[in-house]
Order: sequence, then structure tokens, then C-alpha cells
Amino acid sequence: MALFEIKWLRRLIRHKTSPIPAENAALWKRRLSIGYALLAWQAFGLVLYMVYSGRNDWPKYYGLKTDEEIELTPAQEFSKKLNVTKGKIIRYSGFSRVGEEDFDNADRKN
Repeated sequence: MALFEIKWLRRLIRHKTSPIPAENAALWKRRLSIGYALLAWQAFGLVLYMVYSGRNDWPKYYGLKTDEEIELTPAQEFSKKLNVTKGKIIRYSGFSRVGEEDFDNADRKN
């Protein structure tokens, strides 16, 4: 609380509310933590199900990506967003150069 002290907000909340008994606060803290844990577990299960059923790339699955966007590598996507028309993509694995590829974004639409 010391890093982000908003004293006027703290004073307002303390002035407008009454203290909660410690036992009641602890009970609700336990209830909320169980609820949060169940929600996180369900979200994790949903992600695993989506990957298992082949829908891990959901924009592709639901048709939100075009075929041109699917075939682009991440380096080509970044170059397209930065409006770089011509260049070279150099691939590394560790400290050794693996491959080199020229690209031309002049014919692609932004």
C-alpha cells in the first residue's frame, strides 16, 4: 500500500464504511478463494479442451483469419505492420544461423 497510496480514497472508504468483524472477513476470504480456484480450474480445462479438439488457433477455426494471414510467419506479420516493403529474414537457432529468406510486402495489402 505504501507504493500506491491514494490517501483521499482510503479516507473516503474508511469514513463511509463500518469495520467488518475479523471472523466474517476471514469466512468470506475463504469462500472467495475457493470460488476463484474453481473458476481458474474451469478456465484451464477449457483451454486444454480447445487444444485437444484442434481449436487452439481460434481465429483460424472461426474464420477470422484469411488464408494469406495464416501462411505468414511472425516476422512477416511484423514487417507488414511496420510497413517494411522489402527485406531479409534471418533465422537463428542458438548462436548459429539456420536460414535466410527474402521477403517482399509490396504486393500485399495492409
